[in-house]
Amino acid sequence: MPWHFPTVRHNGGALMAIALAERPVFVIGSERSGTTLVMAILGCHPRIAVPEVTWYYPRFKPYLHTFGDLGDKDNFKTLAHEMAHGLRVPYWRMDVDRDTFGDKITKRAMEIEQSFAGVFAAMFETYAVHEDKPRWGEKTPYNIFYLDSILEDFPNAQFVYIYRDGRDASAEFLDSAFGPTNIYSAARIWKDGQQAALEFRNKLSDDQWFNIKYEELVLEPVDHLRRLCAFLGEEYTDRLMAFHTTPTAKRRGATKDNWALAHPITDRHVGIYRQQLSLRDQKIMAWVAGDMLHELGYENIPEPLELDAQQTELAFEMDGRYRAAELDSPGGWIVFENYNDGLVDAREARRKDGIWSTPPNPAPFPIGHVYEEYYSGLRASRKWKDHFNIRRDAPAGKSLL
Repeated sequence: MPWHFPTVRHNGGALMAIALAERPVFVIGSERSGTTLVMAILGCHPRIAVPEVTWYYPRFKPYLHTFGDLGDKDNFKTLAHEMAHGLRVPYWRMDVDRDTFGDKITKRAMEIEQSFAGVFAAMFETYAVHEDKPRWGEKTPYNIFYLDSILEDFPNAQFVYIYRDGRDASAEFLDSAFGPTNIYSAARIWKDGQQAALEFRNKLSDDQWFNIKYEELVLEPVDHLRRLCAFLGEEYTDRLMAFHTTPTAKRRGATKDNWALAHPITDRHVGIYRQQLSLRDQKIMAWVAGDMLHELGYENIPEPLELDAQQTELAFEMDGRYRAAELDSPGGWIVFENYNDGLVDAREARRKDGIWSTPPNPAPFPIGHVYEEYYSGLRASRKWKDHFNIRRDAPAGKSLL
């Protein structure tokens, strides 16, 4: 389709924040907290196009230094092609010419801004045009760790933050085909996410930040969605409540981890931790994240059970082992992980070619963090994938899906 989407204001090609004529919407929150539900709902709005997750900020933004100077057209083309071809759902199921799509995105991004944000905007503009909608939204759960970067790139963005009882979120995590595999790791990751959001939740204006408490949304969805639409400056429509009938919801709903998306909103998932977490797990959760549960208004927190250093080290190691071993199990994420590993290999290849040598100082988050690989989008650490000889054969810039 021709490019007729109103995009940006910028200053003669100089790198600066991109101000979209139609404010972008970022749905954020920890995984298993309802972000996919909100994504599906907003995607039903007649003015907002919300594709499947991208993982662009976690997988690319901290590692832009590995592409070299993006003012170099070849370096920029490499970034644009990796982003264009690297979606978990290839091309968001748009009918595109795969041989030319990367070049088209590169060209459009250069018209907007020769930067990561330019590619990001070009990709979402493409999808919005495809959906014949004037505005776009994005949902990647771990964007919760990259809010400062998003605001630098899109300062007029609006954030929809959905949060949920960390015990329920952890219970679902432990029953999923991805993510942490023991309560200590689940609690750590959940708390880190809420902590990352807290600073922005407290300082951004009511025009830019909207809170949704999962437990309240599922009890009174229409009331919450009306207020959400008012926040976004959009008219409420009953189409939002029909999210479960959309192709995305039906596809997701056919999987074990997202089956509820193919059904109307229900409160049956509130308080599931009481049946799914042992009392010991609940006490460990209280030790790791009880203060954050309390901060968010959750009650009935048991006395904490403190783990010693040896126990936490073992929990961290066993989580890493299980994550790797489960990648190629039924319902595992081996295909997408292969592509993620291809990106890591491409970074190393560029280093060997002399395009980059060391990260900036100070290094951007999450470089150097104990959960760096997880917070940058990988589902398992390379150490344990190597240990178990988990196959990895994704060429950089090529989707395996």
